[in-house]
Amino acid sequence: MALDQAKAARGAVAGAVAAGVWVAQAPLDRRLFGVDIDDPEILGRAFTDGPAWPFIGTALHVFNGALFGAIYANVAPRIPLPSWARGPAAGMSEHLASWPTTVLIDRFHPARDDFPTLSTNPRAFAQAAWRRLLFGVVLGELERRLNAPPDPDVPSYDAVASSNGHGNLEAALSGQQS
Repeated sequence: MALDQAKAARGAVAGAVAAGVWVAQAPLDRRLFGVDIDDPEILGRAFTDGPAWPFIGTALHVFNGALFGAIYANVAPRIPLPSWARGPAAGMSEHLASWPTTVLIDRFHPARDDFPTLSTNPRAFAQAAWRRLLFGVVLGELERRLNAPPDPDVPSYDAVASSNGHGNLEAALSGQQS
């Protein structure tokens, strides 16, 4: 499978934005689900317990979202689902695949004593599912729009301008569009 770099870059933007939406809404879902933890904290506090952990954790979280989005953009067209369902399916698949690692967080994370138990907590599972569903919806829709095929009803820019920025003189003189 060849990697389309432009498509991957647009997918990375979609993934980074989706991860940002996740971070922005996390204070609300922490209150709703009653589980006071999120991925940027888990990531950041794996490196430091000092005041820099929110920045490190958020940067790593957004980077992970961008990486996921870049891969998603190249894989999504091959997923046999309607386009609107691909992002949510990818987010939920990632949730189910990554949830078993919460056992490792509970046992080995440097800040585990400050975290609620995750692996056996149904509210934590539901919170993580919500976050990945939201991430998947935002990722899927943004990626679909950013990587949409060109609209055949919109004339090409090449028909009205040349590389020198002054238009296509031959087309203007002949009255034809190229």
